[in-house]
Amino acid sequence: MAKQLSEQLADLSAHAKKAEDTVAAAHKEAHDKIISRWEQARADAIATTDKVNQEIQSAGESAAKGWNTRKAKIAADIDALKAKVSRKKHELDARRAESEADRLEWEAGLAIDYAIASVDQARLSVLDAVAGRVQADEALRKAS
Repeated sequence: MAKQLSEQLADLSAHAKKAEDTVAAAHKEAHDKIISRWEQARADAIATTDKVNQEIQSAGESAAKGWNTRKAKIAADIDALKAKVSRKKHELDARRAESEADRLEWEAGLAIDYAIASVDQARLSVLDAVAGRVQADEALRKAS
């Protein structure tokens, strides 16, 4: 046998710990990526708003009061439409993401359950091997 059974069990334990650490890191990484994307989106929104404000200011104060009122109304309508589209897209994306997350969690749970069953089978096999070795040693002692 290349490795002792106890060494193999230690390797299994190390692999399980690595899997646990990877999951913890993935949760943090995903959160960091979400925060990073949120910060980028916020910076983009601020830059766009500043650009629009500069364009409006460059048009000058000479524009008619009625025109400014219409521009404000149009801008408000566009903002409301963008917000509605964004909300709907977010709801759809969230439902898709939730469904995909549920599926992936189910698959991961199944893989973990399979790994647990494999560990239980390995434990049984190790005990069989130890019992077999004890019987062989007893048979050799009786034969001597």
